[in-house]
Amino acid sequence: MANTARLKQEYTERIAPALKEKFGYTSAMQIPVLKKIVINQGLGIATADKKIIEVAMNELTAITGQKAVATVSKKDVANFKLRKKMPIGVMVTLRRERMYEFLEKLVKVALPRIRDFKGIESKLDGRGNYTLGIQEQIIFPEINIDAIDRIVGMNITFVTTANTDEEGFALLKEFGLPFKNAKD
Repeated sequence: MANTARLKQEYTERIAPALKEKFGYTSAMQIPVLKKIVINQGLGIATADKKIIEVAMNELTAITGQKAVATVSKKDVANFKLRKKMPIGVMVTLRRERMYEFLEKLVKVALPRIRDFKGIESKLDGRGNYTLGIQEQIIFPEINIDAIDRIVGMNITFVTTANTDEEGFALLKEFGLPFKNAKD
C-alpha cells in the first residue's frame, strides 16, 4: 500500500500542479484525472475449449490483484460457432488504489520486460483516453512462463477525465508511460 500512496501523492504534489500550469486551468476540478484502467482479453478460441476462459481469469486475477470476470457474446454467429451468452473473453476494471498499483507495476516492471522495447504508440482516442495493446501476458512477473498453455494478448485502456488528446497525453506521460516519439 506504500507504493499506492506514493503514486497518488505524486499526482497531487507534482503532476496536478504541472498540468494546471501547462494548460492554464483556473480550477482544480479542470485538471484531468485517471479514472480507471480496464484490462480486457478477447479469447475467441474459447468457443472450442471452456478451460481457456478459466485459465485466463486466473492469470488476469493474479496480474491485477482483483477478480476477473468473463465477458459473454451478445449474439449468435454461425461462422464462428458462437452462441449467445457464450464466454469469449475476460476483463477487469481497476479503480483507486489497485489502479495506481497496477499502473506502477506496468510502467516499472512489465513494459521494460518486452523484447526490443522502444516505447508505446502515442495515439489517443480523441477524448483523452488511451488503449495499449500487449501481445504477451508473460511480461508480468506474476505469470509463470512454464505453467502457461498459450500466449495471449490483452488491451489495457486508461480512462481519464481529460477533454482533449493533448491533455490526456500530458497526464499519462506525467504518470510515466514511456511513449515513443513523445513531443514535449
